[in-house]
Amino acid sequence: MKIVKASAAAAAVLALSLTATACGSNKDDAADGGGGGKKITVGIKFDQPGLGLKTPDGKYSGFDVDVATYVAKSLGYAAKDINWKEAPSAERENLISAGDVDFIVASYSITDQRKQKVSFAGPYLLAHQDLLVRADDNTITKASDLNSRKLCSVTGSTSAQNIKDKLAPKADLQQVGGYSECLTGLENKAVDALTTDDSILAGYASQKQNQGKFKLAGLKLSDENYGIGLKKGDSKLQGKINDALKKMVSDGSWDSAVKKNFGPANYKNEPAPKITETS
Repeated sequence: MKIVKASAAAAAVLALSLTATACGSNKDDAADGGGGGKKITVGIKFDQPGLGLKTPDGKYSGFDVDVATYVAKSLGYAAKDINWKEAPSAERENLISAGDVDFIVASYSITDQRKQKVSFAGPYLLAHQDLLVRADDNTITKASDLNSRKLCSVTGSTSAQNIKDKLAPKADLQQVGGYSECLTGLENKAVDALTTDDSILAGYASQKQNQGKFKLAGLKLSDENYGIGLKKGDSKLQGKINDALKKMVSDGSWDSAVKKNFGPANYKNEPAPKITETS
């Protein structure tokens, strides 16, 4: 009986040990580059067509999703092992510092201010502030053409303020709750243009219900280098992600993802940017 009890006790200890191992930190796992059946948590936008979109059937699509999936696979995680977490712009730094995500791929422009709180890998896309206009409108070809015209963007948008302050001070700026409202206004001729990053505009214009209705003006009103945000100082994970991004470009997957997600809008993307974020 003593032998049986001892064996049972040993089995219990072994089971507890295995359970503890299975519940280990995703963060260490991601940096080590091995999935081992565990999950990885990645922050994306849920409401940006062409970049990061959660569809009604619970699936995820967009260029950022494709980049994140490729990176996760390079770290040893299959697509089914990714736990997608919504990363609104205002919450990205908090999600990273709290350890709620392993990394974030969410139209996340690299800035000196943000680098005080988080580290970045990449960049993986160079976007520019641009204008979206109606497909048959040939009157807006430069930012100054917006003077005395109705410009739409979302409340608090730095893109809209950039035009209002520097490029077209007499523009009639209308700020609304979401880009979809701007698109409706643009289609109905209630506004003349919508402004934000060209990648975001291309995503909306590429949606099936919008194809042929809008076009990008093709202006480069700012440079926005999108990076992958991660815990500040995590140079090990940064290096692994950078290696994955380089491979994604070299094997053609990056170009394929651009065409798939932005192609219907005739988005004239910049070539894949050079990796600059290294420790």
